[in-house]
Amino acid sequence: MKTLPTKLANLISDLISQKFVVMISQRIQHYWKLVIISLISLLLAVTLNPFVASALDLSDLFNILPSAMQIIQLSSIGDNDEVALGKQIDGQIQQEVRISRDPAANALVNRLGQILIPTSDRPNIPYTFRVVDDKNINAFATMGGFVYINSGTIAASDNVAQLASVIGHEMGHISARHALEQMKQTAIAQGIANVVGVGDNQLVGIGVNLALRLPNSREAEFEADRRGLQNITRAGFAASAMPTFMRKLLNSSGGTPPFLSTHPATADRITALNQSIQANNFNTSGGLNDSEYQRIWRSHFR
Repeated sequence: MKTLPTKLANLISDLISQKFVVMISQRIQHYWKLVIISLISLLLAVTLNPFVASALDLSDLFNILPSAMQIIQLSSIGDNDEVALGKQIDGQIQQEVRISRDPAANALVNRLGQILIPTSDRPNIPYTFRVVDDKNINAFATMGGFVYINSGTIAASDNVAQLASVIGHEMGHISARHALEQMKQTAIAQGIANVVGVGDNQLVGIGVNLALRLPNSREAEFEADRRGLQNITRAGFAASAMPTFMRKLLNSSGGTPPFLSTHPATADRITALNQSIQANNFNTSGGLNDSEYQRIWRSHFR
């Protein structure tokens, strides 16, 4: 018969063994998940880049997997990292365009933007609204809440509702994270092994190029229109201002401005907006009766 100390020692030994087995099991489960993710990442790399598939050997695995994991990281980037990346892109954009130092113009755009933030689909991130000193009619945005409106767009608007509709559209791109999706697709197309990590200079360069030179997809433009329309309507601005301003620019003698000459035809976007206004019975009228707007802002930018 075993003595009490012997039984106690055996019991402690059994408990330690069980704890060790559980710990080992947990470790295996943890690393098994990493193995599965790594295999999926490798499959993604090979599937999306046939050049990788043709040249791949076992030694390439350690180079490809970390980069593939960064694509996954880019897909699930949080708000704080997105804002940080957007700040880096904004810093580079300010080197490539002329940011207006006009206090009145900046105050106007910022005031309208601040009105739209609480009613946007993504009010929980900080927004920055900048006026670009450029007489061409254009507007663009990048991730992390950065919106840019050309001074020419301010001058071309008939009232604050039309200008708010342009700002709302660009905020729609941000709330839908279109720039992040474009960045991911561009990074994959350029070669998955070239992506080092979120915040890398290569990603900043891609973000600047997307904001300034590359159009959004057809689906992205329609979604930004839809989100922007809902946003300005919730804020009390006239829903009709968005299709009206598009129609005005489409019919202008100066040709279609850059931010309208994207994949979907402007006429199709106008039709979709009018259908949405009718279907949802959007009858807001705020910002239309602004008799002073044209006198002030068109003369302001002459």
